[in-house]
Amino acid sequence: MPKTATSVPLRFKARLLRPAEPAGADWMFFVLAPATSARLPTRSQVSVEGKLGGQPFQATLEPDGEGSHWLKVEPALAGAAGVAAGDTVAVEMAPMAKEPEPEVPDDLRKALAADPAAKETWGDITAVARRDWIQWVTSGKKAETRTRRIEVACDKLAKGQRRACCFDRSGMYSKSLRAPEPAR
Repeated sequence: MPKTATSVPLRFKARLLRPAEPAGADWMFFVLAPATSARLPTRSQVSVEGKLGGQPFQATLEPDGEGSHWLKVEPALAGAAGVAAGDTVAVEMAPMAKEPEPEVPDDLRKALAADPAAKETWGDITAVARRDWIQWVTSGKKAETRTRRIEVACDKLAKGQRRACCFDRSGMYSKSLRAPEPAR
């Protein structure tokens, strides 16, 4: 880990916000303060475990495109913690010692199953590398983009390329990743 990163739990308070979109969403989120986020090992996604309002959780922080991170708080966690939108809640978290295996979307899973060479490389890369390929594939806005990215990913993996090249994992340069806009 870089010297600024920590595996010591980060302790802070966060205000829970409801997203403006989709309207009526049942989940909430909060954005980490830049100084808190800077203590994490990466500006891109990072899996963490900790407590929110005393309730244990495991989740993946998302980059906000501004050099920080945000966390989606699912309804079950909010309910267990007894918190609602607008509340300020105590949070304790630290990066997970081992990155969990990402969930592979069905369309990508089927494409990998149909390409033995790509599937072999996929099985040999790290969970973080698999997560990056998945994020690159799913970050396209149009269905055609996603389909093309799956084709490109399988081709590159089949040729032994282990990382999704030229993908801005932090969203800081491409401005492609953002925290949700809060509802008023």
